[in-house]
Amino acid sequence: MNRNLILLALCQGLFLTNNVVFIAINGLVGLSLAPLGWMATLPVMGYVVGGAISTSLVAKTQSRYGRRISFQLGLLVALLSALLCAYAAWSRNYWLLCTATVVAGYYSANGQLYRFAAAELSVPAFREKAVSLVMAGGLIGAVIGPNLAARTRGLTEAPFAGAYLSLAVVALLAMALMAFVQFPPVPPRAAGAPAGRPLSQIMRQPVFVVAAVSAALSYGVMNLLMAATPLAMQVCGFPFADAALVLEWHVIGMFAPGFFTGHLIRRFGTLPVMGVGVALNLACIGVALSGVDLHQFIAALFLLGVGWNFLFTGSTTLSLRAYRPEEKDRAQAAINFCVFGTMAFTSFASGALVTTQGWALLNLGSLLPVALTGVALVWLALMQRATQNGQTS
Repeated sequence: MNRNLILLALCQGLFLTNNVVFIAINGLVGLSLAPLGWMATLPVMGYVVGGAISTSLVAKTQSRYGRRISFQLGLLVALLSALLCAYAAWSRNYWLLCTATVVAGYYSANGQLYRFAAAELSVPAFREKAVSLVMAGGLIGAVIGPNLAARTRGLTEAPFAGAYLSLAVVALLAMALMAFVQFPPVPPRAAGAPAGRPLSQIMRQPVFVVAAVSAALSYGVMNLLMAATPLAMQVCGFPFADAALVLEWHVIGMFAPGFFTGHLIRRFGTLPVMGVGVALNLACIGVALSGVDLHQFIAALFLLGVGWNFLFTGSTTLSLRAYRPEEKDRAQAAINFCVFGTMAFTSFASGALVTTQGWALLNLGSLLPVALTGVALVWLALMQRATQNGQTS
């Protein structure tokens, strides 16, 4: 765990602070400003739509200017978009809030690459642990995010405008930390140097397909249930402080395993650890369907977080086998586009379903993507076994 990884883990924590505050308050601010109730989570959806739109631009920026400059540009956008969200909340402008969250998606598209950058800051034998440990930096967001939202929601006359202003300070702090991270220099590309395989060829590999599917669906299920939780708890009569507590335990579940997930992957293999992630998602749904008491919300969302960690860390590690160094920017952009596209759909669906069909039906609907993830893992395991048997015969 070198100095650069520690700094990147801190930046990951501040990135998750931004995300947790957005998840905690965007739906509630949207509900108070939206013309119709089902539009409440459109500001949440805007954040991930902006991320999806930005993946290609971020890939080009990373390729041309390197990690540090591209990450700093993302943090600058985070600063400006947070100020724009604060103004939208103060002026009670719903559509400006949606626009600001779309702009903030550029920061999200950059922040999603921190985990890939971690692998480049370590020796090859330590890559799985480096990815896992940098993701563990999200614990900072687990602790700071919900408390920041709860303590700053009333700083101004406009509800939650103070929370958005606090995110501008978080972005400034992250910019200061990022300035000290020493990333590998961008290698000069000589004329006629190979640019790697076409993206279509990279994406046809079974290992890439399963890595992208697992990353997208694990994030989609997590986002579907997490974005709906503050709304569902409000309907059940819980105060915002309880919703913040549930989100805190959820994000702890997402990132606390980062201290040992890499070790588990090294010892037991990527696919078995991801399989446990699928089982934890099923357990989350079972607890959520058992009732709507506070302890059930906490347990369900905690299990959801741990399951996401196993699946997302595993899919990131799996994807490293699917591309060469010269192909990383477009391959990583393709994976993140799948993630953001799925999150955009689930962000909208979470608000629409929980406000029209209820918490139970929302959880039942999440069984399908969880099952598809499990099928994808079994398919890849069978293919790998068949390949090994063919090589030994």
